[in-house]
This record gives sequence, C-alpha cells and structure tokens, in this order.
Amino acid sequence: MHSAERQTVHRWTFIWIGALVALVGFSLLGVALTSSQAWLETSSSLGLSLLGWGGLVQALNALLLVSEQPVAPVPNTGLLVAGSVVWLAGWGLIAAGIRRAPEPTEGPSPAAGATLYPRLARYRDFYWSTLGAYGGGMLLAEVVLVLLQTVLSSGVSATELGAAGKGAGGLSLPPTGAFAIALLAGGMVAFISGFIGASRAQRLSLPEATIGVLYLGLPIPIILTLMERLPGLQLSLGYRLREVTYVAGLIGRPELGYWLVFTFLVLALVLGINTGFIAAGSGRVDLKLGFELFVARRHVAVFRPSLLLGTLAVLMLGIIPPLLIYFIIRSAEAAVERTRIRELGLKDPLAAASDLNRLKLREQSPTMMMTALSVGGVGVGVMALIIVLSVMSGFEADLQQKILGTNAHAVVSKYAGDLPEYAKVMESVRKVPGVVGQTPFIINQVMIASEGNVDGVIIKGIDPGTVGEVTDLPKNILGGGSLDILYTPEKIVHRGLPDEEPAEESGVEEDDIIRRSGTPKKAPVLPGIVIGRELAASLRVVVGDRVNVVSPLGTELSPSGPIPKSRAFRVAAIFYSGMYEYDSKFVYILLNEAQDFFGVKGATGIELKVADIDDARRIAAQVVKVLGGYPYRARDWGEMNKNLFSALRLEKLVMGIILSIIIIVAAGLIVATVIMLVLEKRKEISVLKALGVPDGGIVKIFLAEGLQIGVAGGFLGLISGLSWCAFIEKVGIKLDPDVYYIPAVPVRVEPVQTVLAVVIAVLVTYLASIYPALKASSVEPVEGLKAE
Repeated sequence: MHSAERQTVHRWTFIWIGALVALVGFSLLGVALTSSQAWLETSSSLGLSLLGWGGLVQALNALLLVSEQPVAPVPNTGLLVAGSVVWLAGWGLIAAGIRRAPEPTEGPSPAAGATLYPRLARYRDFYWSTLGAYGGGMLLAEVVLVLLQTVLSSGVSATELGAAGKGAGGLSLPPTGAFAIALLAGGMVAFISGFIGASRAQRLSLPEATIGVLYLGLPIPIILTLMERLPGLQLSLGYRLREVTYVAGLIGRPELGYWLVFTFLVLALVLGINTGFIAAGSGRVDLKLGFELFVARRHVAVFRPSLLLGTLAVLMLGIIPPLLIYFIIRSAEAAVERTRIRELGLKDPLAAASDLNRLKLREQSPTMMMTALSVGGVGVGVMALIIVLSVMSGFEADLQQKILGTNAHAVVSKYAGDLPEYAKVMESVRKVPGVVGQTPFIINQVMIASEGNVDGVIIKGIDPGTVGEVTDLPKNILGGGSLDILYTPEKIVHRGLPDEEPAEESGVEEDDIIRRSGTPKKAPVLPGIVIGRELAASLRVVVGDRVNVVSPLGTELSPSGPIPKSRAFRVAAIFYSGMYEYDSKFVYILLNEAQDFFGVKGATGIELKVADIDDARRIAAQVVKVLGGYPYRARDWGEMNKNLFSALRLEKLVMGIILSIIIIVAAGLIVATVIMLVLEKRKEISVLKALGVPDGGIVKIFLAEGLQIGVAGGFLGLISGLSWCAFIEKVGIKLDPDVYYIPAVPVRVEPVQTVLAVVIAVLVTYLASIYPALKASSVEPVEGLKAE
C-alpha cells in the first residue's frame, strides 16, 4: 500500500498480529504484577512512562545522585519475563509492518532545481521557541493563579506591599472574589503565551502545544490531585496551599475543581494560539476585521429579521405552533405567487419565466436551512442552561436564607471548654471590621417530654436582647409573639390542665372531693421555652403547656441514687423557620436558665453576623487573630454546612455540564454548516486568495461566520431564557408546602452564571468553526478555479 504523502508501506498483517501479541504480553505483565501485589511499587514508574516522563526523571535522579528506592522482589519472575518478551515481540512485529517506500527509479522531473513553493519553503518541522511559549505559558499561568489566590485570600501586610505608614491595612479579599481575579489573570497569561507562540511559528503548531501541555502543564494539577490522597504530600504542601484547596473544595470534590481550572487554562491557551495564527498567519500582524466581517455577513445572513424572529418564536412558544403558522403562510404566498405567474405566462411567457426564476432564488438553500437549525440549537442550549441554573440557584438561595436565618454567619468558641469570659471576648470582637452583630449562646442535646410524646432535641440558651442581631428567630415567632416573654414567664398564658400542681397558699391545701371556698390556686411559675412548629405538633402541645427537659449529660442525687437532670418548662412561644430539621429539633431558653441547668459558667460560644456572607471566612480568621489565636477558634457558615452546600454546587455544576451537551450538539451542526459553505464557496475562496487575501483572512471569514451563528443563538437563548424565568417567577409552578416547605418553584437569575451560559455558547461555536475555517484556508486557487 503506497501513500503519496508519507511515502511508507503498511503491511497490515504484521501490524494486526503485532498488536494482538503486544496485548497478550500486556495481559501477562498485569497478571504477574497482580499476583505479586507489586502495583504500588510500579504504579509511579508506569504513570511517569505513560506521559513520557520516565526517562527525564531518571536522568534528573542521575544528575542529582538520587539513590534508587529498593523494590520488593517479584515472586513470579517467569511470568514477568514471559510477559516482557511477548510485549517487546509484539511491538517488534508492529515496527516490521511499517516500512519506507522504495525510492522511485525514474530520473528527476523537469521541475528539478526550480524555486520551491513559498509556503513549503518556509515550513519547519518543529519550533523550540513555540514549545517554550506554550509550555512555559501554561506553567506560568498555573503558578500565577496559585500565588494570586493565596495572596489575595490570606492577605498581605501593608509592609510587604510597600504601603506607606504603619496604619495602612493589608490586602485581603473573599475567597471567591480572589479566585475570580486569579483565574482571570491565569487565563490572560495562557492566552498571551499562546498568541506569542503561534505568532512566532505563523501556524497552530499542535505538536508543540501538546508536548508543552503534557510536560509543563500537567505536573501542578497532578500534584494537587495526589495531595488529597497522600498524607506526606498533604503535610508538606497542605498548609501553604490551604486557600487553593479551600476554594477547590467548595464543590465537594477538590480534584474536580483542579481539573476544571486546568481545562479552562488549556482553553485560554487554545484561544490564544488560534488568535495568534489568525493575526500573524500571513507573515505580518493584521488585526483588521472589517472586510472579513462584511464577507461573512453576506455569506450566512444570520441577522435576518425573519430568521431571528422565527427562531425566537420557536424558543418561546415551542416548535409546533410557529412551524404550523410558518408553513401555512409560506404555502399561501407560494400559491398566490404561482397563480400570478401562470396568468402572466398566458400573456408574456418570457416575463413569467423571469419571475419564476426569481421565485426559486428566494427559496432557502440547504445551507440557509442548516444555519437556521444551528442558531436554534444554540438558542435552545442557552435557554435550557439559563432556566435550569436559575431554578437551582433559587432553591440554593432559599435554603441558604433559611439556614442563615436560623444559624449564625460565624461562631467563636474554644477548642475545649466553655467561654466564661464571653463578655470580654464580645468587646474585642465588636472592634473587628465587618462584624455587625453578636450574641452569646449555650447549646446541648437533651430529651424533651410531654404527655403526648418524647423526642430528642437540641436546646439552646440565648439572650433575647441580642439574638435578633444575628438570627431571624424573633421574626419567626408565630401568632405575633415575642422572645421577651422569656424574661417574664409569669405572663405566659396557659390552659391550667389538671396535671399542673397548684402552689400552696397560707398552708391550706385544696381537696378534690371537699372543695374549699376562696381564691383559686395559681399554677407554679415555670421558666419559658420556645419550640418549633413541627416539634409542637409531634409533642401535641400549644403555648402554655408544660414540658419536661431531661439532660443525660448531667445527674442529680436522689435517695435512690443518681438520676438524669430534669426540669419543667412552659411553652412560651412557637416559631416557624421553614426548615423541617430546625422546626423539629431546636428549642430555646434563656441564657441564665441554661447556665443554671447545665452548670456552665459563661457561654458555649458567641454567634456572629457579618456584613458580607461571602467574606465570612476571612472575617472569622480576623476575629481569631484579634483574640490572639489559640485557644480560640472561629468557624464560618460555609465550614459548618460544607457538605450540604458542596453537594448543591456540585449538582449545579454537573447539571450545567450535562445541559452544555445541547450546545455541543448544535456545534456539530455549525461544523456541518460551515463545511457546506466552504464547499459552496470554493470558487469565491479561490478568487479571494488569487486577489491576495492571505490564509489568515480566509480563516477570519469563516470564523466570523461561526461566531455570528453563536452570537445570534446566544442572544436569542438569553432573551427566551430570561423570559421563561420571569414567567415562572410571576405565574409560578405550585408545590406542596407540606413537602417542600415552599409554595412555588423559586427562581433566582444570577448575572454571572447567565452571562457565563452565553459565553460558553459563543466559545463552543468559535471552537467548532476552527476546523472548517482551516480547511477553507487550505483551498488552493488553482484547485478552485480549474473547472471554471
């Protein structure tokens, strides 16, 4: 088999037999390693060899005189040797199946010695400078991202930043804000590196890009991934990279975060490479786009009002009604026009033929139809992405509001023991910028019992005067009640049930059978307790009823021995937070009552409310710094509810990736559309290149055509997605409040993720247009015009 391009002969029998033999050898090696349990010793070497790093690492070890680690002997040596021999024999057969074709026996052609075609004359196999730009750019982008994230999140003192004056503050941002800045900076570094490398080589240089990414781009994400699994690596690098691992862990799986960021940087590098090739592919930097955009706009005519309005109608109303109306109108127009042409043909056949030809030209070509389908596909993907992510953001925001309405933004406590000096601590915390409220608390687990039921709950001692500064508990009291009733338990209205023991007055007791006349006895004054609505329903109690709280952690002595500590309370109020877990498990009493009941001097901790919930982690760290560090600690709401919110973010991320597949399917239509345009316009492309338009200009034209499809589809998807979100929010999709604790599906349109959906669509269409654009630039004028 002779190939004119590669000048090689492939003997496929040798190749297929060699592949099978190599597979058998690989299986034997796997069996040998498995039986000897030597995978741990060989996995690192195999991993390095897989990426081509094995020889490089061994050379570095030899230069640095690093001693080899002893490897445990393999018991089954015969199987290992046999597998190695078979593996090498298989690759030998594959090599024997590929041979260079014999040199032609004819003499030199008549063109021997002529000037070589300029493009071929300038061609070089490999550019080391381009490899350095691509690989060094990826490595530099990753280092810049890690360093910026660490510096901006953990804070840099004014002295290190060179600020004048000792009173100048340090630089510190919320982790998410710092990550956005670091990611943007890293992406710009990767983009500029790709632009410089492609401009230097005046081509895409895919081999250099692949080698650069593999050798210099992969090590950092691999190290970060292994850090999560190797304790030694975690011990040596974990503390220095704590800000990076924290942000990556916000989605629940840090490894996924590392590789998503790596993918983003590779994408930025690819965009830089493509932009550099377009700008400097003709041998000089040319950033003008006026002519190319004009040609592209005339080719595809994406922004026709009929196409945009029709696609928008399909996105808003569905595919069936607009298509029915469209076909009815077009059929009616065609029938009327053909009737007119037929009547004209009876009078003037030549004029009728001209009108008939004009009617055929107005009919849409297959390329135009595929353009409309591509715009609609991109629009559907963007619309679905916006709607689903907005609904999920609505659920997340509702859940976050309810959690932060019941819990604090941050909690200050000690690693062990209580806070007897909580008043002094609160004075110090009050001076920290960003803290807008604080309240002391005591928390413990108890049993609560009524006549109807017994349940395990979390009891919390609170200060009614300050708890409203931190949580929404005062706003959640049902029936217009107030937490101030805890200060005056004698004002609690109760039903006076028979089980209430009356207080003795003047030593006179009331008999059930012989009633004494006089003033009725009053029920004993019991301290108040606030319980949730679900817990009240479970215990079958209302405001004023008596409940008993039993603490298994403390005991009291009685004549029969130690018994669990128990105390009676009266239900002072009932709250409703909207979260079943809180309404069924939380109860509140006065702080001094909790101190007396549990024997605590002071408080368990201090709850804080901060001005910016996204900056709670940094403010909590600042609080600990003001308090002098150990033994004090502070945890923010993200750390206390990490699993829940990480699961929500991961679910949203996965859902976004799945829905982006719709846009990728539309990208396939874009590839087919642009390739059909290339085939239709081969003559025009040849004319343009004959007139002096460089390859970069042709690439610009077809990239602009793909970009127009992406921009039009993204714009229509944005309008339809926001319209559907507004419809869902105003009209509502009803839910059962007893099941979901919300009356309707919540919708929250976040500007960042909405813009991101459109940007993803435009980027995907841009990337999908690269291959057809390169194919168009490779059309030679002679090939396109030889049939004319």
